Amino acid sequence: MSRRNPFDEIERMFERMNRQFNELSEGSQLPATTGGPQSVSMDVAEQDDEYVVTADLPGYEKADIDLSISERTLRVGVDREESTDESNEEGTYIRRERRRQSVSRTITLPEEVEEDEASAAYNNGVLTVTLPKRDRSSGSRSIDIS
Repeated sequence: MSRRNPFDEIERMFERMNRQFNELSEGSQLPATTGGPQSVSMDVAEQDDEYVVTADLPGYEKADIDLSISERTLRVGVDREESTDESNEEGTYIRRERRRQSVSRTITLPEEVEEDEASAAYNNGVLTVTLPKRDRSSGSRSIDIS
């Protein structure tokens, strides 16, 4: 018999809230670039010995992406700053606009993975993260006593 993880319910609640915020921002007439709530679209596929997570991040550079994993939690964050400058001949600003855009998503995987063997690739706006499952067949491991 397995125990329920109380954090799973909290994660589901945050995912519902995130969806509701996204629905609110989509229903409004505000453009997505106003800094409203945004999220990263992600697919999680389970294969024989690994999980493959695919995230759509169009328009970002590889350097903009922050990817981390801890235990069963994968976090994808993207942060980008853009600026538009218009100046006259003397170089003083008539108008200067800056925009910072951040999106992130955190998911909990169904089981633990081998964090040290995780890999990621970013191609044409699509981030693909491969997370090998932790081998449970080993059972236990030896602990050295000092």
